[in-house]
Amino acid sequence: MSSASYPLLQTINDPAELRQLPRAQLGALADELRAYVLESVSKTGGHLSSNLGTVELTVALHYVFNTPHDRLVWDVGHQTYPHKILTGRRERMGTLRQLGGISGFPQRSESPYDAFGTAHSSTSISAALGMALAARQKGEDRHAIAVIGDGAMTAGMAFEALNHGGVEDCRLLVILNDNDMSISPPVGALNRYLAQLMSGRFYAAAKQVGKTVLKGAPPLFELAKRFEERAKGMVVPATLFEKFGFNYIGPIDGHDLDSLIPTLENIKHLQGPQFLHVVTKKGQGYKLAEADPVAYHGPGKFDPAVGLVKPATPPKQTFTQVFGQWLCDMADHDPRLVGITPAMREGSGMVEFHQRFPSRYYDVGIAEQHAVTLAAGLACEGLKPVVAIYSTFLQRGYDQLIHDVALQNLPVVFALDRAGLVGADGATHAGNYDIPYLRCIPNLAVACPSDERECRQLLSTAFAQNHPVAVRYPRGAGVGATPEAGLAGLPYGKGEVRREGKGVAILAFGTLLYPALAAAEKLGATVVNMRWAKPLDTELLLQVAATHEALVTLEEGAVMGGAGSAVLEALQAAGVLKPVLQLGLPDVFIEHGDPARLLALQGLDAVGIQAAIEQRYPALTAQGKPALKVVG
Repeated sequence: MSSASYPLLQTINDPAELRQLPRAQLGALADELRAYVLESVSKTGGHLSSNLGTVELTVALHYVFNTPHDRLVWDVGHQTYPHKILTGRRERMGTLRQLGGISGFPQRSESPYDAFGTAHSSTSISAALGMALAARQKGEDRHAIAVIGDGAMTAGMAFEALNHGGVEDCRLLVILNDNDMSISPPVGALNRYLAQLMSGRFYAAAKQVGKTVLKGAPPLFELAKRFEERAKGMVVPATLFEKFGFNYIGPIDGHDLDSLIPTLENIKHLQGPQFLHVVTKKGQGYKLAEADPVAYHGPGKFDPAVGLVKPATPPKQTFTQVFGQWLCDMADHDPRLVGITPAMREGSGMVEFHQRFPSRYYDVGIAEQHAVTLAAGLACEGLKPVVAIYSTFLQRGYDQLIHDVALQNLPVVFALDRAGLVGADGATHAGNYDIPYLRCIPNLAVACPSDERECRQLLSTAFAQNHPVAVRYPRGAGVGATPEAGLAGLPYGKGEVRREGKGVAILAFGTLLYPALAAAEKLGATVVNMRWAKPLDTELLLQVAATHEALVTLEEGAVMGGAGSAVLEALQAAGVLKPVLQLGLPDVFIEHGDPARLLALQGLDAVGIQAAIEQRYPALTAQGKPALKVVG
């Protein structure tokens, strides 16, 4: 960091030093902090728009509250880069989201200022309430603050926490960071309610009054505002949140330190649960991000002076894009298809589908439980729902998956994006557990395409079934196998032999088929593309087991309870005793880093697969011996 470019920021190594600054210098500090966030993210990639929008709020919270003694919980946590910079991690921002570096989300193991680990939305109020109740029970004088966005506020869990928190006498402060933006544009009645308030003439007038006559006296400003609201019969968020038992304050300008700081200082002395409504702008201070906060939500490296530039060479088609094109093609073919996303339109590749089939598109907000049961209801009436959802987010709708979809055997397709390791987002976003948590559910099938072409084909196969099917595929691109035109599927529940060898047979589930083929060239082994974790192609499995001396299962997912376990169960049920080596992800949470590097560290690249097989079966591996026959 250059002291010339950041003269104030380079003196702040923790919030205690921040609290020593005169208030008059906080505006300059915020400007430096915003510039440093932009500089840092442009070099490493990461979340940008959300972090530019929380600079002043972060400064004000650490200035007013005695962190880490006072607990600060950030919902989702992708807006915490200013928080990280002010809490001793400034010089490590160059390692952000890299292997061995700092996380892009709060982590309790990383800093005492990260009071609660977050990355999935709508957990902050529950966690902060638990901390506030613990402080009350232990007789400790501390505040617990939850900062939650308007998008995250749409989830039922947030309202469950509000419903409980409003009846507890504790030092809980909920801050609604209202920026009219989650990741995709937010939807639903609550968002519309807040948007109508923000666009009203009274808010504009009250905000101007707050900056002039009443800015030094928030309680007076609040009194005047509420009088005006009632005089005009205006319906405001106070009506909603005060019914939960919270003292509602706001809305105030989340970029105005002269409003934020005195308001927070006054709130510190109020009793009972408090609710502060602040209005911010994603991308604040960087015009390109302000104009397109979605594009700048999570950019890679870029030049801030130029902004995001399309690559000269078009990148390979991603699995997400393959799904998006298939969804539109199948919707053209079958009018029963409807698409559902829990607030991940862009991330799940549904932008074109939304534009072309708006009446068949449902963005339910950050409400995964509702997304799954909504699909069940649609399926009951003869429609064919496709739920586009990240593997890690489907975990949040697990009860609904079992009780509302599978138990009733409804034909819902789950397009599971981000299966396996995801790289820079780390353990919170990795889809490592879907095979174990899905294959134990009756009526539900699990497909594991090995490449882009197979992904399209297996989506068609899944759609043709009359029961629930999940198709899991990774983030990013595969080997570049161009999908074929048309909507032809593949045989349901059937795999294929891709390479014939002898001695050892590798049973690959998903995209690790290709490193398996590379390893098999050195080993003289057979490679089977299993395609389905459930139903398992038992006929093919038993044929392979009968003609080979040992088996290896390979999957980019948790070994415990995964596809390899399914193979062992099938062999046992058939009374077949055969050595089986299970390769996959171990029983640990794997942190952030480059995906290829992470797979190599787990021994799931071609070199690692070969080494593991040679170590387990030294007598059966014929190094350098050519295959008997190559298939496909």
